[in-house]
Amino acid sequence: MNFVIGKDKLQPASMETKQHVMLRLLDHILQPSVFEDIRSVANSWKLEQNQQAFLKPDVVDCFLELYQAGMLPRAEVFVDSNSKHVQEAIKVFHLFYYAKDWDVFISVACWLRERINPGMFVYAITASFFHHPERRGVAFPAPYEIYPYLFINSDVINRAFMLKMTNAQVETSFADYWKIKTEKNVVSIDSRTTLRHVLSVDDVLSYFTEDIDLNTYMFYLHMLYPYWLTGEGYGVEKERRGEMVMYTCQQLLARLRLERLSHGMRDIQPICWDEPLKTGYWPKIQLHTGVEMPTRSNDTKIVHEYTVKTKEAVEDFEKLLRLAVIKGQYELHDGTIVPLRKPQDVEHLGRLLWTLQNPGSAYFTNLSKNLLTYATYNVNKHTYVPTATDMYSTSLRDPAFWRVLKRKLEVFQLFKKQLPKYTLEELDFPGVKVESVSTTELVTFIDTYDMDITNAVYLNETEVRNKKSDLLFVARQKRLNNHPFKVTINVSSVKPVDAVVRVFLGPKYDVLGRITDINDKRLDMIEIDTFLCKLKSGKNSIVRNSAEFQGVIEDRPWTRPMWDASVKEKIGKIDENWWWKARVGFPRRLLLPLGTTGGMELQLFVVVTPVHTGYNLPMVDMHVINERHYGRWSAGFDELPLGFPFDRVIDTTQFFTHNMKCVDVLVYHKEAEVPKDWEASCERRDDLSVLDKDLFV
Repeated sequence: MNFVIGKDKLQPASMETKQHVMLRLLDHILQPSVFEDIRSVANSWKLEQNQQAFLKPDVVDCFLELYQAGMLPRAEVFVDSNSKHVQEAIKVFHLFYYAKDWDVFISVACWLRERINPGMFVYAITASFFHHPERRGVAFPAPYEIYPYLFINSDVINRAFMLKMTNAQVETSFADYWKIKTEKNVVSIDSRTTLRHVLSVDDVLSYFTEDIDLNTYMFYLHMLYPYWLTGEGYGVEKERRGEMVMYTCQQLLARLRLERLSHGMRDIQPICWDEPLKTGYWPKIQLHTGVEMPTRSNDTKIVHEYTVKTKEAVEDFEKLLRLAVIKGQYELHDGTIVPLRKPQDVEHLGRLLWTLQNPGSAYFTNLSKNLLTYATYNVNKHTYVPTATDMYSTSLRDPAFWRVLKRKLEVFQLFKKQLPKYTLEELDFPGVKVESVSTTELVTFIDTYDMDITNAVYLNETEVRNKKSDLLFVARQKRLNNHPFKVTINVSSVKPVDAVVRVFLGPKYDVLGRITDINDKRLDMIEIDTFLCKLKSGKNSIVRNSAEFQGVIEDRPWTRPMWDASVKEKIGKIDENWWWKARVGFPRRLLLPLGTTGGMELQLFVVVTPVHTGYNLPMVDMHVINERHYGRWSAGFDELPLGFPFDRVIDTTQFFTHNMKCVDVLVYHKEAEVPKDWEASCERRDDLSVLDKDLFV
């Protein structure tokens, strides 16, 4: 039987109580736990005396050897791309993963919660919840609630500390200027009053690149497919992990492309290590140690006397991969030959580029990041000052990281260019015709979101005794959103048949207003929805609501309100599969680019294909993909390449078939509704200062 802690002892656990104890374990992670039951188990339970409680007892010896030698101190910042930090976190992950049952897991969690670095604890326990089949349905706070420092500007954190010290008593003029409001025990800090630190024109996209849900998506992508997690024991080898990660990065770049077009900005270019970085970046992030993430000025040299060896290692490995793609094979260190000839071999290439198929690949991924860790160094064997690109939770904030992604993806696209173009027979679906495609009005707007940052503020002695903060601190942020919309697809079929429907959104014009060729824009097509459909004989009208799109999610709910009512009433009503989806889903409100006031013209492309099987490599198992509830795009429906039919160079003479349809659509950007008391308050709900362009004139 599984158990949870309660009143200093273990008690039988249901899913609801498992969720409740996880919220308590991750509450105010930077301080010792305020809960006596967690501290009691942490003090009484002995790891060294419970080796047999683990499926692999040797993981205890490995961890204790490291622990006794000295691990990352609790007060330091855990950096999830630092090889030393990650190697320590892997040993912690093994303790979580190989715990025989829930009561062993929760006991070791309590023991580690009070002893190891908090960031490492969160990283390892998050990875275990992503990959252990018995823990996937447990509620988990979003990373921006656990450790808000990486998701909110430092001045907002400082205001929270100031309000904490004064018990939310602040001079009226300051409160009015900073838009600080206190209602009962909730303190709201409006981050929209933050000064905009501008270094380059790319900062106009900060509302998108610094979005908390977009960066959470990137962090959870790493948790789903960590480069260090290899081997049959975890089940990840049976997924399309290499192809999935590379396609996700390509889709992120395509999404950025549409956002840049909304502002009349040209596409980004792959990073060139030998040229200075023209684009600087000011992270505006302060870590819990009080150290600010370093700022990169414009025209910063990437390669200098301290990074020249790193640059050579990155280029050497990249050249080896390019040569391997051209030759059609790659040789690992042990002499194993990895084939790179067939379409299915895209999985091998993806793992070489991103995951640890051999020691060089993780090396390549992290070294590319390390080249951008300007002006940072190891103060001693543990202290490391990260830049934005060092952390998966912040890397998308830096314009330079997008250029790194594009350079890596060029190797991926080089492989695709070696493959033959799709023939008419491969593209066609005999007997099926897409008659028409239409949408409701596509409208975006800038709205606000209240983010719980209470965990960033330390509890005082009284609050520790009361086991909760007297004040709930909330940061109000601006963000891009869109009104829900529907896509209607009318399809005719000569007979009943199973089909996969793919829906793409992409540009019609380039930045100069010229109509783009299909080969010019194929990598800029965003796959906004994919679904399995049973077509009946005759006419079929398919209506898809944007909230139902495959792999997208609505706003993640706050976890803190769950403390205010019975666990059964608050947590038990949420479908456990929703929590898993919330961990890996793409935010629905970011499906559409900003658009323009008069309407930005894009193209919606729909293709209906039969359910293809027998394509993937023998190691890939679709049952495993579906079991893990990760059916992003078509991965869980059929075995066609991700991005089909835009993943290869297109022969325009044979491309267009009856099972495809392309229509023009307009994306409008409108202001949000003005409050009724606007004339009295002189305050608009839609703060458009984030879109100011006069800063660059």
